[in-house]
Amino acid sequence: MGRSIDTKCLHLEEDEGLFENYGAISFPIYQTATYAHPGAGRSTGYDYSRLQNPTKNHLEKVVAALENGTDAVALSSGMAAIALMMELFKPGDHIIIDSDLYGGSIRLFDNISVKNGISITRIDCYKDDIESYINEHTKAIYIETPTNPMMNVTDIEKTAKIAKAHGALLVVDNTFLTPYLQNPLDLGADIVLHSGTKYLGGHNDTLAGFIVTKDEELGERFKFLLKTIGCGIAPFDAWLILRGIKTLGIRMERAEKNAKALAEWMLEEESITKVIYPGIKEHPGYEIMKKQSRGFGAMITFQVESKEFALSILEKVRMIKYAESLGGVETLITYPTTQTHADVPKEIREKNGITEATLRLSVGIEDVEDLISELSAVFEEIKNEK
Repeated sequence: MGRSIDTKCLHLEEDEGLFENYGAISFPIYQTATYAHPGAGRSTGYDYSRLQNPTKNHLEKVVAALENGTDAVALSSGMAAIALMMELFKPGDHIIIDSDLYGGSIRLFDNISVKNGISITRIDCYKDDIESYINEHTKAIYIETPTNPMMNVTDIEKTAKIAKAHGALLVVDNTFLTPYLQNPLDLGADIVLHSGTKYLGGHNDTLAGFIVTKDEELGERFKFLLKTIGCGIAPFDAWLILRGIKTLGIRMERAEKNAKALAEWMLEEESITKVIYPGIKEHPGYEIMKKQSRGFGAMITFQVESKEFALSILEKVRMIKYAESLGGVETLITYPTTQTHADVPKEIREKNGITEATLRLSVGIEDVEDLISELSAVFEEIKNEK
């Protein structure tokens, strides 16, 4: 029987009893660009840090273990991970993507992938008939679940079977739930992506990205691409993510607990017209989440009564920070229209349900009563100003 994920956040089984790092509990930062060799044809296993670095490689082993994969590559950012993944494809290939994705992903697909001759079809993967959009050139299906920011939930196992039946890859961005709550590879996905900047790092202090695979040949292809393109993570950043992962479990549990309490409070707040959180039983993806995940995460999207009300919230919050990004210990509130999804065409934003009254909350680990107290005070102040 394998170890629990909480333990895997702290320990690699293969490292037990090994003292090559002088017994250091914190894995060392190997801050070096190159490596000396004992002689011609003899190597320490490390040549140049663009590909190999002990700190980076240790991090890759940890993330691969958490996702139950065989291999991982650690990149300089989440977008670097997506861009590297797209190098698997060539002009004429066709990719099906979800309509509701992180705005940076959409920007890359629309402005880089299409320019490189890759055909993109955008559908609502959680409800559309995916199979009807597949053609002879389809090489991959790309999803987030839950999606960013509208929290749509796609059945990973069902989608994986469709992809496999047509010889296509299923790529899942697992940033929102992390390997602590969801393991897409176990459900049939071929490639899992992460913005390690978010929950894996957990402290809003560094950038990172990951690609995780089970297929060894696919893993080797990514290593070759990483060596060729040179977008790997730096040693110090790798160490920061390693340190963050150690507390992933307790952070995710606290953040999710807070999110559930906040969502329940929001449902009773008259100025909030819609609460989108997959942990609410009324959410259409609730049962799918229960089947394929171990939790519902800590991201909440909500609508208020007007653009003016939304902007007032952003101006008045203090402990809750108005900032891009997510997944840190601090609660952040984001305005998708001008921040995360600013480069998404307006018609697509509106089709997906993103309006000028939409806000996204990344719930942190503060005392939830303090979070509710601040939002209550802000809402009351805005109402009194009317």
